[in-house]
Amino acid sequence: MFSISTPSHRLPYRLHRRSPVCGLLPLLAALPLVWSGISHAQGFAAYITPPRFEIQAKAGVSTRQVFEIQHVGQLKGGYRIYTNDWTFQPDNSVSFSDALAPDSCRPWVAIERRELTLEAGARYRFRFEITPPPGTPPRECRFAIMVEGIDPAKSSVDVGGRIGVIVYAAIGSAAPVLEITATRTVKTADGKLVAMLDVRNNGNAHGRLEGFVNGTDAGGQRLELTPSDVPIMPGETRGVSLSPVGEEDKPAPDVRFPLAVKGTLEWGKNRLPLDASFAP
Repeated sequence: MFSISTPSHRLPYRLHRRSPVCGLLPLLAALPLVWSGISHAQGFAAYITPPRFEIQAKAGVSTRQVFEIQHVGQLKGGYRIYTNDWTFQPDNSVSFSDALAPDSCRPWVAIERRELTLEAGARYRFRFEITPPPGTPPRECRFAIMVEGIDPAKSSVDVGGRIGVIVYAAIGSAAPVLEITATRTVKTADGKLVAMLDVRNNGNAHGRLEGFVNGTDAGGQRLELTPSDVPIMPGETRGVSLSPVGEEDKPAPDVRFPLAVKGTLEWGKNRLPLDASFAP
């Protein structure tokens, strides 16, 4: 039995479906899009895995996925589960919204239940489904499943706070098309210089740069660098930093600019050559 997702998680509608399995990113609400999947905010003690779903879906076909909620508190804990729309801000933070966004795909989403109580140390496998309507053109469905702490028993356990589970579902042939439009050097708040790529997504699904490139800095130091794990949304250009990779059990080396970088990055099965110099 599943609950149809709506802007209000309190609506009582139910949905019965037969079908296969679908796709998360654990987030602490109102923090940047880099998460450990565990929250202890205001006594909220939950761990959610896997860290992110990026899945394929077909129009007219139900796709199901499962994530696990582990209650790591010492006493019983209650949770409320509902969906939100979200936007990825220019500063890499996430903004959640209970109201339906324009062209939201949340009406296609069914969740297993709206409230859950777990004993200390208990785990629960939580199911949800996505069913794009027949004839849906290729696009990406993005939404969050919010797991929010509640205290129905009025016990001494304070379970305020929430975790947002981010879902990306590419429908049909939806895919990113990434290109590097510029290279630059930026200074962080602590005064360090960082090599930055401006990456444009001309596709209709989010994408991420992956891989490693070789670099040589002003001191002749040879480095291996990798792009930050930042999603680039359809139609946007976003800065993606290149960071040096440290050897095992060692911190990443400091970089002296100018920095020369050469190699190939990847997105999906595609390759992006890079041959650039980053001035101080």
